[in-house]
Amino acid sequence: MRFLLDAEQRAFAASLDARLTAADTPSVVREWSRGEHGSGRALWRRIADAGVFGLAIPEEYGGLGPRPVELVVAFVELGRHAVPGPLAETVAAAVLLAGLEDTGPAKRLLPALASGEAMATVAPEGSYALDGDVADIRLALAHDGVRLAAGHGPVSRSLDPARRLTPLTEGRELLGGAPFGPALDHARLATAAQALGAGLALLDRTVAYVGQRTQFGVPVGSFQAVKHRLADAKIALEFARPLLFGAALTLDPADIAAAKVGACEAAYAAARTALQLHGAIGYTAECDLSLWLTKARALRTAWGGPRECRELVVSGGGRRW
Repeated sequence: MRFLLDAEQRAFAASLDARLTAADTPSVVREWSRGEHGSGRALWRRIADAGVFGLAIPEEYGGLGPRPVELVVAFVELGRHAVPGPLAETVAAAVLLAGLEDTGPAKRLLPALASGEAMATVAPEGSYALDGDVADIRLALAHDGVRLAAGHGPVSRSLDPARRLTPLTEGRELLGGAPFGPALDHARLATAAQALGAGLALLDRTVAYVGQRTQFGVPVGSFQAVKHRLADAKIALEFARPLLFGAALTLDPADIAAAKVGACEAAYAAARTALQLHGAIGYTAECDLSLWLTKARALRTAWGGPRECRELVVSGGGRRW
């Protein structure tokens, strides 16, 4: 099935692409990796001004949503530009807060998420959360409901230096019960969209590079073997796109799991191709390509790895946290 964006959605994607291009996101990512969050915070507010986080937040709390298709459009662009921060986690937190039985916490916290004044992270209590050191709202998922964590432990680096992990301290304020399933589904959907964007960026950069790099007096991109590798990567990414937008329309857990497998595996394959065709320069942290290589690898296992998501598809969508 072929999904076509309407004129408004295409304009939204183009506008977000222009904002992110002007922001010089590779520099922002490197600063974020060092624990310097000033430029990342400024970029976060610009993203919020574009309405991105409001797409996951109901209108009564200052948002524009829920609008999952537009959310996917936005997150593809965020992945294409390797934007750092707890992006999918903020979406998951918004869905959790909106689903609480007590609307008090939602009224208090969601407007700040929609406006970009705050960012959120969420993780099961006792496990690691993404960017807990910079998040303003830390939600810990406990057996008795959702708790607002008071703080975080020491920062640990992950495979992707821009994905900084921290344990959450024990949650003190019990916000109440909420179904975890919808939050998990939205986090997976956003992660899949980020992965697709990262894969597209890797492919574009590699196509440009092999057109410039020469061997035996001709561009590397003219070699048949190189063309085949790039074509395989392109086909995988294009096959993942309808899975992603189809899942955004149905919000069925099995469809979302299938979309995450398709998008993340396609992005991972694009990363392997990009690394091989860039040669030795692809291994260097100084090359901007590394920002997308590590992100594609990390997103592959975030919010459920390939095996778990495939099991969900086979089982018809039974949820597991």
